[in-house]
Amino acid sequence: MFRFFENLVDPYTAYSETDAPPRRLWPFLWEYSQPFKGVFALTALMSVIVAVVEVGLIWYMGRVVDLMSTGDPSSVLASHGWELIVAAIFILTLRPLIQGLDVALLNNSILPQFGALIRWRAHRQVLRQSVGWFENDFAGRIANRIMQTPGSAGDAIFQIFDAITFSLAYLVGAAILLADADPRLAIPLLAWFALYGLLLRWTIIRIGPASKASADARSMTTGRVVDSYTNIHSVKLFAHHDREIAYAKEAIEETRQTFAREMRLFTIMDVALTALNGLLIVSVVGWAFWLWSAGAASVGAVAAATALTLRLNAMTGWIMWAVSTLFRSLGVVAEGMETIADPITLTDAADAKPLQMAQGEITFDAVSHHYGRGAGGLDRVTLTIRPGEKLGLVGRSGAGKSTIVKLLLRFYDVEEGRILIDGQDIRRVTQDSLRREIGMVQQDSSLLHRSVRDNILYGRPDATEEQMIAAAKRAEAHEFILTLEDPQGRRGYDAHVGERGVKLSGGQRQRVTLARVILKDAPILVLDEATSALDSEVEAAIQDTLYGVMQGKTVIAIAHRLSTIAQMDRIVVLDAGHVAEEGTHAELLAKGGLYAGFWARQSGGFIGTETEAAE
Repeated sequence: MFRFFENLVDPYTAYSETDAPPRRLWPFLWEYSQPFKGVFALTALMSVIVAVVEVGLIWYMGRVVDLMSTGDPSSVLASHGWELIVAAIFILTLRPLIQGLDVALLNNSILPQFGALIRWRAHRQVLRQSVGWFENDFAGRIANRIMQTPGSAGDAIFQIFDAITFSLAYLVGAAILLADADPRLAIPLLAWFALYGLLLRWTIIRIGPASKASADARSMTTGRVVDSYTNIHSVKLFAHHDREIAYAKEAIEETRQTFAREMRLFTIMDVALTALNGLLIVSVVGWAFWLWSAGAASVGAVAAATALTLRLNAMTGWIMWAVSTLFRSLGVVAEGMETIADPITLTDAADAKPLQMAQGEITFDAVSHHYGRGAGGLDRVTLTIRPGEKLGLVGRSGAGKSTIVKLLLRFYDVEEGRILIDGQDIRRVTQDSLRREIGMVQQDSSLLHRSVRDNILYGRPDATEEQMIAAAKRAEAHEFILTLEDPQGRRGYDAHVGERGVKLSGGQRQRVTLARVILKDAPILVLDEATSALDSEVEAAIQDTLYGVMQGKTVIAIAHRLSTIAQMDRIVVLDAGHVAEEGTHAELLAKGGLYAGFWARQSGGFIGTETEAAE
């Protein structure tokens, strides 16, 4: 039975992705709700039916009281016995079935699937964002918004159907029931409802912004805490435990204060609601009693009015809390929208085609990129890397080396000029096809928190076990991988490496990364300080491997240790975003320029960063 309701909506159903999701709350929720329209309509109908049954039950209890006043028990049972039996059967059988259908639609068809759908689509949407987008935010805050938004959206839907739809139907039914007994009984109920609506409006206006402020503060706290945990090595290395505590405390205190302001609203609401409910009880029950005393209402009508009033008294707090929770949840959703609905600016062109690799020629044609700041990055760089050429990139920090790589991978779009691969502008090809043709080993060789096997196969998921092990052996990684064991007892290639690969040494991480790129076997190879984390003995072995991997590929190698690129076909020296020099190692030494200065000032093969190096 549960599976039937759980399978009414597939949370992973196909949908059209958009680069600019709705930025307003209700259109945002409406777009995500499309697969649930039919289920939502049925759930709303069932909520109304449940409310009608509950009001009808109170009405019937009043009728029973009136029947008891018409004569002795035997005559009442003789005249109305079958009616009472049918009512009892309905209460014992059909009423639970109706209630069961209502809660099954809500609890089994909507809540699990709706949260999964939002989380799934939100994660897909965020993963489509550019690298630069991620660099401008806390990973912890992004993850927090992805995780809390679906739950809050589910809470909002739950309150709409479980409380608000039901309560509105119940209030309408109550007014009709009282008016049927005596039209004058509906007057105090309607007056109370008007005051109750004003209190609701007062609460709603304030609770939405207050809830969003609380959600913002919680996300900031999460971001700061996760930032400390992610960089725990730096925290311990610089003995900044107290500084991190203070940094987090500032956000925690802001969260406490915003939450306290939010809770003040609930306290005011509760006190005002208690006073309103007192007015409801006294006015409706008191008037019903007065009508009975004047002979204008039956005992059953008074009993029904009393039962309805007490039921409403119990319900109003629940309704108010439900409405407050609804708008509180919507505040959290609105905060999550700031991330989930952020437009994707780095997109494939409408007519983008897969990159067609022929020879692997790369051309930078008057490329400028300053990260929107007007300075830094690259300035009108023109450079051609011939098919199969091994190019070394040299320069001080900030000279533009990493920018060249980021632009080639299209992590950012160039601000001016263009980048061509085999004559194809990379802005006119799909991003995935572009990056599939480029293998890269970074200086920061972070790994996924998965097994060694998963990390190596990330380079080519369809590779065989033998191909994966062969790549690990070429990267001088196979021997140490066999010795690995994680806290769960998984060994060798099944051992998990920890977040960002923290359970491995820097050299081990670098070798696993090398194995991944070797397995990928892309025609363009980018090496960003690829051997910087290796000791001299392993580096010597890896260098031989790398030279072998480079054969037949177009290579861009960035290095501060000049000995690692001295054998490149050509070396380009960048300075302040410009190409300052280019040539072979010998040619550049003979020029006596920047490169020669770097070489002369090396200590252990590293570029000096002193100002006089440029002189």
